[in-house]
Amino acid sequence: MAKPTKPILLIVTPYLAEANNGNWRTAQRWAHLLQSRYRVIVQANAANAAARDAACMIALHARRSHPAVLEWRAHSTARPLIVALTGTDLYRDIRYDSGAQLSMKLAQRLVVLQDEGLKELPRQFRAKTRVIYQSAQVRTRAIPPKKKFRVCVLGHLREEKDPFRAALALQLIAPEEKIELLHLGKAMSPALAAQAKTLMVHEPRYRWLGSLPHWRALRWLCRSHLMVISSHMEGGANAIAEAVCAGVPVLASAIAGNIGMLGSGYPGYFPPGDETALAKLLTKAMRHQAYYQSLKRDIAARRHLFRPQSEQASLVRLLRELA
Repeated sequence: MAKPTKPILLIVTPYLAEANNGNWRTAQRWAHLLQSRYRVIVQANAANAAARDAACMIALHARRSHPAVLEWRAHSTARPLIVALTGTDLYRDIRYDSGAQLSMKLAQRLVVLQDEGLKELPRQFRAKTRVIYQSAQVRTRAIPPKKKFRVCVLGHLREEKDPFRAALALQLIAPEEKIELLHLGKAMSPALAAQAKTLMVHEPRYRWLGSLPHWRALRWLCRSHLMVISSHMEGGANAIAEAVCAGVPVLASAIAGNIGMLGSGYPGYFPPGDETALAKLLTKAMRHQAYYQSLKRDIAARRHLFRPQSEQASLVRLLRELA
């Protein structure tokens, strides 16, 4: 007897594997988590036969995937559409961009990646919105170096990430302190690459390693005492999930997307764009074990949110609502 054919699930993402960014990793991870129940197709549009045969579409990014949303709706008004909102969607585009706004209206369900994201939505959209925390599977044990205090920044060099705030903070820490900063990520413009190179000349404790395969980035994370995320806007950074699951404390800009991931009472926040405050926290974490251990305890208490089983269960529950 032939096995029943799995329904097709289409995941549309504006960024594919070559981008090696958060949108792509989310699409790839969701495809993996759902592959036992669906034949999952991941692509950048909805304009082919595979899309027309799909039972449901998940679109990552309300603004950038808006053409795919329109294409999907042009072929069917009944098939379910889910739109997952990114950081630039939540904290910028849905206020000003008509395409992002229409994507939200056309979707049967919206997804945000941390619970603070709900507060950013117009009230009429909140009832159809679900919170799904991103998960991480980190198999390498955290073993930071003993002779220096290593800090890492994971993320492409983009203006929204405020990518050099940790490097500027490092310059405020006495040169005799045994601290180093590793920065992993692709420069999204020649100007940002040049800025990173200039910072390395002026601050030898800062090293920009460029774009690395994901497994190598995770290895560096697990060899660090701390991770810094200094973004001006985040929808729900997967790098935070990875750090939490690796047991690596985080110092984070006090923005809604980070607070939604780490909790309102987390003691590792600094004002966005404030390298002086960040330098004080870095020094405190480096010198005071009680503070450093409090960061570790707080992230350990959040780890259950970022387990693959939790994310998978949330996705399955969401899709069943629309079946």
